[in-house]
Amino acid sequence: MNREVVFLRAFAVATVAVIVLITSTAFKNAGNQKFNEIDVERINIVEKDGTVKMIITNVERFPNGTAKINNRPTNVERKKRSGMLFFNEDGIECGGFIYDGKKSTNGHSSGLSLTYDQYDGDQVIQLLTQDYREADKRFVGSSLMFNDRPSKESQSQTAQIMKELDELGKKDPKAAEEKYKMYETKGLIGGAPRVMLGKSRSENNGLFLFDDKGRPRAMFYVDKSNNAKLDFFDDKGNVISSFPQKSK
Repeated sequence: MNREVVFLRAFAVATVAVIVLITSTAFKNAGNQKFNEIDVERINIVEKDGTVKMIITNVERFPNGTAKINNRPTNVERKKRSGMLFFNEDGIECGGFIYDGKKSTNGHSSGLSLTYDQYDGDQVIQLLTQDYREADKRFVGSSLMFNDRPSKESQSQTAQIMKELDELGKKDPKAAEEKYKMYETKGLIGGAPRVMLGKSRSENNGLFLFDDKGRPRAMFYVDKSNNAKLDFFDDKGNVISSFPQKSK
């Protein structure tokens, strides 16, 4: 019996020693690690205090719905896509990089978007590529957009307002439209494109300028027939001046 007790004590001491050795070795190797290849579904880049600064993710683990990042709610209606999301020092989302692409019954659809947001707001800069095909019709366009955003915008407030307007719109669309204009006048929602450099839906390639309501005011472009043009518009969308002028 004594021999068995001595053996068990010796075994226990040896086991503890091995565990301590493995643990201490693991902590010593906690520095930079080198991998030739790694498969991962999502990576969260965090600060020492736990603040998430960047997320690299696949489609399934893309945060939306009831998910929270830095104790803040995410966009409930946002489609899940593979890509990256960026967060500032306050833990607020401030941009992202997303992409997708798949075949459809008669063609395909794909896209890529790199955006940077106004502080606690929506995107003010966007690099966008779109490629849609249905049967024999195909549109491929790439553009760089600069947008104005409301001065009093905040992400959480915008989410609440849009939910309110959506519920009101189901009962009274006209009342929802009037309330949207009210919030827009207060500088809480809205925004407008101001500059676009790239290819338009009409297949014109050029520089497109808009007023603070998002209405086109000037375009310098090459059309799909390779004609260079410069057009100016009034606030109704009518051409008021053009170069070269059309021959009579």
